[in-house]
Amino acid sequence: MQISTWWALLTACLVISFTPGAGAINTMSNALNAGFRRAIWGVLGQQAALMIQLVVVAAGLGVVVAKSPTAFAVIRYLGAAYLVYLGVRQFFRRPDLSDESVAALASESRWSMFARGVWVNLLNPKAIVFLLAFIPGFVHTDRSLLGQYAVIAATIVVVDIVVMWFFFAVVARGFRRASSGERGQRILNRVFGVLFIAVGILLAVA
Repeated sequence: MQISTWWALLTACLVISFTPGAGAINTMSNALNAGFRRAIWGVLGQQAALMIQLVVVAAGLGVVVAKSPTAFAVIRYLGAAYLVYLGVRQFFRRPDLSDESVAALASESRWSMFARGVWVNLLNPKAIVFLLAFIPGFVHTDRSLLGQYAVIAATIVVVDIVVMWFFFAVVARGFRRASSGERGQRILNRVFGVLFIAVGILLAVA
């Protein structure tokens, strides 16, 4: 891949990663509930989903999903339902300032956060459609496809990890002081709950 093409790819990845979506909301929610360091497990789960979607696109299966209204709708509604479920659960989470509650939130297993990150990104068929439109502009069919896809995958993952962890998770750290009281917890739970639900509805109807 030529350096000029890579710079264009890097710029596009930065713009995409900084665009708020379900992944950003999930990252901020994890950072707020489990802490900045542990939020990385949710971010890594989201990257695993991106890699699965990229492999699907590279293998040509993405075209099938994009052109099959039934397959697209099933994945889309499952993804929307999952985001709404996360939102409702967050919205109605009761404020609890006890040491046991704080410890429970902070000790959520790495696998739990990782798995949630995978499902948040994986159940978004529009990501596959987007990659189908996005990737071909950076791939030259007269050169090694494996090498080009490796560069694209590495760029997407590294950029998204940096943006998710060092921007969205850092932003969420600023809310931790606000959540130290019962009223602050209730407000933040409802804000993040509404954001999850809104993204889920947009995924279902947009």
